[in-house]
Amino acid sequence: MIPAYASLLKNHFDWQRWEDLILQEKIYLDRPQHAAHPQYPDIIYPMNYGYICNTLSSDQEEIDVFVGSGKPCLVGLMVTTDVIHQMQEIKLLWRCTPAEIYMAYGFINFDRSRLKGWLILRYPMKKIWELMDP
Repeated sequence: MIPAYASLLKNHFDWQRWEDLILQEKIYLDRPQHAAHPQYPDIIYPMNYGYICNTLSSDQEEIDVFVGSGKPCLVGLMVTTDVIHQMQEIKLLWRCTPAEIYMAYGFINFDRSRLKGWLILRYPMKKIWELMDP
């Protein structure tokens, strides 16, 4: 993924439509915070993780979502590449505070020989800090 592609995706991604879809279809949390990955028990999820019901991603599963503890808002997404299987997909960042955004990004990029991701934010990080203030 090159920066021009990331910019194109950011500018043409229908953030509001996806936010509305999350609210309509709901998120199923299949991996709560601190749960182990079902196939790789050494991988522990640092935050809640699930999928949007009634959706379909490029891996033929539902669209994945990191779920934070902030205000209900779609703050960003990550385009991830499974290096081993050479598959790309999008993972959304819902209700994520800035600290949780950094955590999700670090989790995805922990071992870039297996999985790597590119972060695309809906707003500049400064605005996300402001949105999440009480």
